[in-house]
Amino acid sequence: MKYDGDYPALVVSVGTDHHKFDRLIDWVEDWLDSRTDHPTCLIQHGASKAPELARGVLRMPREDLLQLYASAKIVLVQGGPGSILDARSVGHLPIAVPRLPRLNEVVDGHQVAFTRTMASHGEAIAAESEEELMRALNLAMSHPESMRTAPRLSTPAASANLLGAAIAGLDHHADHMALRRMRQLLAHH
Repeated sequence: MKYDGDYPALVVSVGTDHHKFDRLIDWVEDWLDSRTDHPTCLIQHGASKAPELARGVLRMPREDLLQLYASAKIVLVQGGPGSILDARSVGHLPIAVPRLPRLNEVVDGHQVAFTRTMASHGEAIAAESEEELMRALNLAMSHPESMRTAPRLSTPAASANLLGAAIAGLDHHADHMALRRMRQLLAHH
């Protein structure tokens, strides 16, 4: 299945988790409603409510979503690792809003931690409040070229080496059975 519409200026993905992320849908629609230039928007909403001011798609093949990301001015995603890394793989600096466990949007706080980490490394723009999201979207719309960057390509071997070095560095600080076992496993691969 190929995407069959005009390419929107803003592409939003809440991922495919069964938890609702209606908060993000509401925030995006508030932003769209505040704009006089009426940017086009597609929201892949999954289990969340369908948008009213944007084109909504329940789910779509990953390849189609990546094609949309590559063609969009702005990419906005949930703070999950797959969503952020997919946007980075096509050369977009995504705006990321982490799901919150206290709002029953996800089971734990991994998205908050991951989004903050990626933002601290310049790999995403974190927006944890509606005000932060509005500022990020307005800035991105004013300067869409700032949302483009070199694609972040997956390098499993380099990642494994970095992980191995990090574990080796921890080894002398902690004499923990699990840490030693991880080091042994990495040495065999």
